[in-house]
Amino acid sequence: MSDIAAASKLRDKYTHFRILVIGRANAGKTTLLKRVCNTTEEPCIYDDQGKNLLRETVARGIHDINCPFSFASNPKFTFHDSPGFETGDEAQLKTVQEFIEKCASATEVDNQLHAIWFCVTPDVSRFLSNLEMDFFNQERAGK
Repeated sequence: MSDIAAASKLRDKYTHFRILVIGRANAGKTTLLKRVCNTTEEPCIYDDQGKNLLRETVARGIHDINCPFSFASNPKFTFHDSPGFETGDEAQLKTVQEFIEKCASATEVDNQLHAIWFCVTPDVSRFLSNLEMDFFNQERAGK
């Protein structure tokens, strides 16, 4: 099978590529996602019924990890934004862990998590927080 045929077969199997994005505020997450999706538009954030929750009056930067978002110009990428761990709130880590476990146990490929991107600011020297270390040291399915 040629590379083109193999890629076409994968595109047919997967309606989208689901990515969990983790990182501190102002780590460039949205900039990275816009570049990957080759767009300058703002994302659309969806509820369980597929309704776009993003309104011009809604504050940016606050996302529910369970509400996926994508860009209208490139809907094949579905993103989930984690709350981040910079506040040291263990509930945030638990929320992320539960989301990963839920996706890992999904039987439908459309509900599975395909990648986790952990974003850091490259020009800032900093240590990982205790919660970030806990995240990386956790045993997970598929590890």
